[in-house]
Amino acid sequence: MGLVITFRNRVALAACFVIAAAGAASAEPPTYSADVPAKITTPDSVETRLGTLRFHNGVPDEATVKLVYDNLDFSRGVEAFLQGMPATSVRALCNGVESVGAKANQGIAITDDLEDARSLFLTPNTTTVYALTCLDLSAGPMVLEVPTGVLGPVDDGYFRWVTDVGLTGPDAGRGGRYLFVPPGYKGELPSEGYFVKAPRTNTLLVFFRVFVKDGDIAGSVAHAKAGTNVYPLNATTESGETPKAEFVNISGKKFNTISANDFSFYDELNQVVQAEPADFLDPDKVGLFASIGIRKGQPFAPDARMKAILTDAVAVGNATARTNLVDSRDPRTRFYPDRQWFTPFVGGSYQFLDGAERLLDAQMMFFYYATGITPAMSFAKVGSGSAYAGSFKDAKGDALDGGKTYKVTLPGPVPAKEFWSFVVYDNQTRGLLETDQKTAGVDSHHPGLKTDADGSVTIWFGPKAPAGAENNWVQTMPGRGWNTLLRLYGPLEPWFDKSWKPGDIEPVE
Repeated sequence: MGLVITFRNRVALAACFVIAAAGAASAEPPTYSADVPAKITTPDSVETRLGTLRFHNGVPDEATVKLVYDNLDFSRGVEAFLQGMPATSVRALCNGVESVGAKANQGIAITDDLEDARSLFLTPNTTTVYALTCLDLSAGPMVLEVPTGVLGPVDDGYFRWVTDVGLTGPDAGRGGRYLFVPPGYKGELPSEGYFVKAPRTNTLLVFFRVFVKDGDIAGSVAHAKAGTNVYPLNATTESGETPKAEFVNISGKKFNTISANDFSFYDELNQVVQAEPADFLDPDKVGLFASIGIRKGQPFAPDARMKAILTDAVAVGNATARTNLVDSRDPRTRFYPDRQWFTPFVGGSYQFLDGAERLLDAQMMFFYYATGITPAMSFAKVGSGSAYAGSFKDAKGDALDGGKTYKVTLPGPVPAKEFWSFVVYDNQTRGLLETDQKTAGVDSHHPGLKTDADGSVTIWFGPKAPAGAENNWVQTMPGRGWNTLLRLYGPLEPWFDKSWKPGDIEPVE
């Protein structure tokens, strides 16, 4: 049977020849063509931790668009947690003390009977009287009066250091008046009589220690109350006197000052952004928070998709901060290569700087674990300020277990001009470990403390005190993980040149 080509077939065949010819022509490179390296192109399909990402001529398909934006929102949510912790920590502190009656600009929280585990604070000390107040400069310039002989910082709403007060501040322990001026304030100010400071935020956190001498807690409290006050500049009562702040005893009260590790963290962060000037942080951080819906002057109202993503993000952010604290991969956080004692102040910088580099992990470590930032903490001078060394692990590198017994020896003499102390903290809250021992620790002023002839001392940790060591014992609780801070107040030269170093925490069989 012969081949019969109809008119219709001839047309179709001709079209095929045209298409084939066009294809052949397109196979030829354009007149103006480059040698394109594969590394600058996007494959049609690529396998990643997000799954398979697909592109057609460089254009993502619908599934890829969703995966990419979900991941972008997630990663920014994690970073917002890590970068936002300093701000939410200040906010949680101010919210906490206000919840028990110490309102901003008028109330001063004070530990009349020292601190204990009923109040939730990050790594507080139980051996000194604390005075704590928050200022809100949106109301105008505020005056803070401090008594003699105290020690502590004033930090802004992002936990940036503004000034010290007391022994390491401009009053040098003699007491004095501090005037805090709101951001952008243009009004008249007194020319003398104040230490004037102009912070970048409306919110300020003020807290200082009042040292207890010879066990006289009541005397220290009375001294603090007599010399501490806070009030608006130029404010007077009807009788023409300076207003008096209200003191609120927070000893033994149950309240929380620790920032959240769940979705409500972002609500706390939003509260900060709304309370502060739009430029209280650098544009990158302002933009980071805005990218997840936290913008000055706008409601934070994530939809169901975004809320689910941020709920995951805060869980991963929290896990990241906790891992970085407990098991840092930066060897510079170790005080000594053969000890477990650590510090977040790598290189002695309270700003977590190494030249032009911001030490992000060191900064993250500090603000997840502690509160209050001051040069006196990170770079104390011989005989003044305070030094800190923390540990989550025993000499073998195992996590400290509240059901086991441990001991640690401080060689003598311990290089602390004022005193030294150990306090134990709960791994979960990073606040004081809940025990039957009110102080949750021991210090060199402890009555009956046994010290060897050379000044060395051994401290025991465990559920029960070893026989004969009751005054050198810190209680822990079975089933609870714990960590501790060694504090040296007025550290001496052997601490700085490392000719002295504490022993590790050793398990006792």
